[in-house]
Amino acid sequence: MDDRRFDQELETLGIRLTDVQKRQFDRYYELLIEWNRVMNLTGITEYDEVNLKHFTDSLTIVRIKEMKNVSTMIDVGTGAGFPGIPIKIAFPHIKVTLLDSLNKRIKFLNQIVEELELNDVVTLHGRAEDYAKKEEYREQFDLCASRAVANLSTLSEYCLPFIKKGGCFVSYKSADSDEEIKMSEKALDILGGKIEKIDKFTLPGSDMGRALVMIEKVKNTPRKYPRKAGVPSKEPL
Repeated sequence: MDDRRFDQELETLGIRLTDVQKRQFDRYYELLIEWNRVMNLTGITEYDEVNLKHFTDSLTIVRIKEMKNVSTMIDVGTGAGFPGIPIKIAFPHIKVTLLDSLNKRIKFLNQIVEELELNDVVTLHGRAEDYAKKEEYREQFDLCASRAVANLSTLSEYCLPFIKKGGCFVSYKSADSDEEIKMSEKALDILGGKIEKIDKFTLPGSDMGRALVMIEKVKNTPRKYPRKAGVPSKEPL
């Protein structure tokens, strides 16, 4: 495996990996491909493409958020662990919670955590609408990051209830998400969020247009949110 391209991509973000971290990313890749043969984790399987479109893309969060000030983070709809696992590898001081509704993906993530010897990682099987109602998770996190494919209004209803006042939600979007972002403003106001920053850029080493939307948690989310499972996606605020 040739890591030079990956190293160069990360250097554009100001990230330099140790040898241990490089080995963790390589093992993550190996396990991703191994498990992907028996379950659908990703359509992207070529080494350089996984590094760019999953690992580097996950770490572009540093463009918009100072990670050294983050102690706790939740990744909602983590899937195969993006962006939560790459963030944990690069910033091992962060306590990371990974939430996904499919148990087979949680089993995969548990093996990743074990094999990469990652400390302070919790995996949760279930829906955001249910976990965000539980006191031990509600408004407990400095940061929520999500690459989940969903309307920003819906995602905000899933994510903002987990974030403590003064924390933030970072949503990974394509560069052409202007209308979706604008349409989310009503939902954000209801849920206690405010758009702090939008960063549009091209993914390092590619022509892929990306956008990071940082939403600050300015007030507590009303207790009625999130609504019952399935409602936020069917009836966005």
